[in-house]
Amino acid sequence: MRSKMLVLTASCGEMLVLLILGSEMDSSERSTIRSEQKSRKFLKSLIRKQPRDLLLVIGTGVSAAVAPGIPALCSWRSCIEAVIEAAEQLEVLHPGDVAEFRKKVIKDRDLLVVAHDLIRKMSPRTGDTKPNFFQDCLMEVFDNLEQHIQNPVVLQSILRLMERGTMVLTTNYDNLLEIFGQQQGKPMESLDLKDKDKVLQWARGHIKYGVLHIHGLYTDPCGMVLDPSGYKDVTQDPEVMEVLQNLYRTKSFLFLGCGETLRDQIFQALFLYTVKNKVDLEHYMLVLKENEDHFFKLQADMLLHGIKVVSYGDCFTQFPEYVEDLTAQICKQRSPDADQVDSTTLLGTSCVDCAKRKLGENGTDSPKRIKHSDNGIPTI
Repeated sequence: MRSKMLVLTASCGEMLVLLILGSEMDSSERSTIRSEQKSRKFLKSLIRKQPRDLLLVIGTGVSAAVAPGIPALCSWRSCIEAVIEAAEQLEVLHPGDVAEFRKKVIKDRDLLVVAHDLIRKMSPRTGDTKPNFFQDCLMEVFDNLEQHIQNPVVLQSILRLMERGTMVLTTNYDNLLEIFGQQQGKPMESLDLKDKDKVLQWARGHIKYGVLHIHGLYTDPCGMVLDPSGYKDVTQDPEVMEVLQNLYRTKSFLFLGCGETLRDQIFQALFLYTVKNKVDLEHYMLVLKENEDHFFKLQADMLLHGIKVVSYGDCFTQFPEYVEDLTAQICKQRSPDADQVDSTTLLGTSCVDCAKRKLGENGTDSPKRIKHSDNGIPTI
């Protein structure tokens, strides 16, 4: 392949090198370059969000990218298969049940139902979550997590956003984010929906490095979830539900590594079924685009829930780098606290009307400067 090199001198004294590709480039190379260029495009409506206006929803894809050496972290299916394997080795599940659940994992489309059935099978017949063998199986599957962190790029990006006020909840049972954060000296805290006071503090933004596990955490049997009925105390508590639903109305949720989250019964009970006018919301979901027809259908379907589906590429290995670049773009935004609302600013972090409306909702018409009179009494 022939190419010409054109060198221009930038005004700042730096040398800008432009590589002009020759006409003999084959179609596959052109396609690859176009694909790479497209994968680095970001929605302006997303990258112009302030970190504190975002709430990250972490799914199994994040764990799979961070610790690829643990198959159970790759997907819900892999997790269920690993738990069944552990149950068989620990002899806490009848061989007949082991065979039956393995068939279900292969045949059943709704893996969340299979997971809930599996949890129930290894729990007391009273329906309580403590004690249960499911936790023992998870501890077997997730043993020595900290030793399996191979690619922390996504976790670094998440922590960077958390430092700037982004909130985080997860459907995962693992605590990879908390482990890594603690290694970086951050005061990480794992939360679950059973602790009302902690949930309220987190939802109101008072626990900066808190991670809400809506399914519970494998190290704490008291917070493990059987199904939505296990959270009746939460879903029937108007104070808690109002605070959680308000997050879905006022924050922009960014789904990372999530495949089955919107079909998750707990997530649906907390957000999807209870928040009205979802089409007026603006949430985002990063997904792998393996099939164009499926991808664009998903885009259309998710808009009904107020969710914009964005492709990070056609290969899972592109996910960490995309999240890293996206985070860098978001963190570049200037905080609106640094400036007053400028009616001449176009396409800022939010439109002028939205900014005025938010100010109005907070009970103020516009930022006002406090002056002091000669006698020292502050005046507006």
